[in-house]
Amino acid sequence: MQRRKFSREFKLEAVRLVRERGVAVAQAARDLDVHENVLRKWVRELSADPVQAFPGNGQMKPEQLEIERLRREVAKLKAERDILKKAAAYFARDSI
Repeated sequence: MQRRKFSREFKLEAVRLVRERGVAVAQAARDLDVHENVLRKWVRELSADPVQAFPGNGQMKPEQLEIERLRREVAKLKAERDILKKAAAYFARDSI
């Protein structure tokens, strides 16, 4: 079974249904055929950051991009450190 994907417009309309029209979350979820918790999450996301809510498929928020960049940098630095440790151990062994 594949995961369903919803467009940004669909999510915005669903949240608008709950917020502006005063429809209960449970009723709106049933009408839209989405799980109630999913709709509540959408409402929370839009409340927290209206401009960057629901960035879309494959598009990350700037904070997520920065975290990903830092993770790659940490992995690279760890690899370099490990290489230097091995080289130091190799040369220390030869000098004895």
